[in-house]
Amino acid sequence: MTQFHDTRGPLPVLCLAGPTAAGKSASVRALASRWPIDIVNVDSATIYTGMDIGTAKPDQEERNQLRHHLLDIRDPAQAYSAAEFRQDAQTLVERIRAAGRIPVLAGGTMLYFKALREGLDDLPQADPALRADLDRQAAERGWPALHADLRQLDPTTAERLAPNDSQRIQRALEICLLTGRPMSDLLTDPAQRPAADTRWQFVTISLEPSDRLVLHRRIAQRFGSMLTNGLIDEVAQLRQRPDLHPGLPSIRCVGYRQIWSYLADEVSLHTAEEQAVAATRQLAKRQITWLRALPDRTIIDCLDPQAVARLIDAAAPILDGYA
Repeated sequence: MTQFHDTRGPLPVLCLAGPTAAGKSASVRALASRWPIDIVNVDSATIYTGMDIGTAKPDQEERNQLRHHLLDIRDPAQAYSAAEFRQDAQTLVERIRAAGRIPVLAGGTMLYFKALREGLDDLPQADPALRADLDRQAAERGWPALHADLRQLDPTTAERLAPNDSQRIQRALEICLLTGRPMSDLLTDPAQRPAADTRWQFVTISLEPSDRLVLHRRIAQRFGSMLTNGLIDEVAQLRQRPDLHPGLPSIRCVGYRQIWSYLADEVSLHTAEEQAVAATRQLAKRQITWLRALPDRTIIDCLDPQAVARLIDAAAPILDGYA
C-alpha cells in the first residue's frame, strides 16, 4: 500500500491550478501515466449533473481510466459552498491515501483552493427562502436597486461590487440579514476564521500562459467546440425544468448564462457567443491574478511545447515521495 515516507511534518498534497483552457485535463492525464493518482476536482461547475459540455467535464471513458472525485455531486437546483468543498476534499484526501493511491487536487476554482490553504470565514450557510425572496425583489426592482440596499447595510462590501453582480450582492445581503452584521465585519475579524488545517502542505503547480492572446484564442476555440458538440441542446434541456432559473449558481456559470439568454430570445447567438468568450477571458484574468498572489507556487508555461515534461519534473519530488 502507498505510504508517504516522511512523517515528520505536514503531508504534501499536490495542487494543480491554472486558468480555464490552460491544459489542466491533459496535464492530469500525463501525471496519471506515471503515478497512481486520483483527481479531486477543484471546480464549482463540474459538480452539477446534466452540465457536461459547457463545463468541459471528463467523459466516461476518461473517468474509467482515471478516478475523478467531486463530479456530478449536485443537482443544478442545489447550492454547494466552499465550506462544503473544503470538508469533502479533506475527507477525500484521507480516503484516497488510505486506499494506497495519491491525491491530486486539480482545477480552477480559486476560492476552493483558498479554503483548503487558509481556512474560511465562519459565515452562515445559504438560506433558500431568503434567497428566493431576494431573487423576487431583484426581478421587481433590479439588482442595482438591491446593490443600493447593500450600500446602506454594508458600504465596504458594496463599494467593491458591481451593481449587477447578482451572485455576490445576493450573498452579501443574505449574510447581513441573517447575522445582523455586515459581511465586511465578519471577513475582517480574525476570531471568526477557523484555523487552517495543518495536516497537509498544499504544494501548488500553476499552469500559466506566457502570452494572454494565445490563451484568448484557445478560449474562443474551445467555446466554439462546445457549441458544435451540443451546448445549446444541453442548456435547452436545463431550461425545460421549471425549478431552474438564471439566479441559480449553476445557471450563472460562464457559457450557460449566455446561452440561456439566447434561448430566451434576449440576445442573438452571435452576441451570446461573444459574451461567453468575453466572460471566460475575464474569468481567466481573475484566476491568473489570484495565482500571482501565491508566493510559493511553481509556474509552468502552459504554452510551452515542453509543458508536460516540465510538469512531470516539477511534480516528481512530491509524487515520488509516495512509494
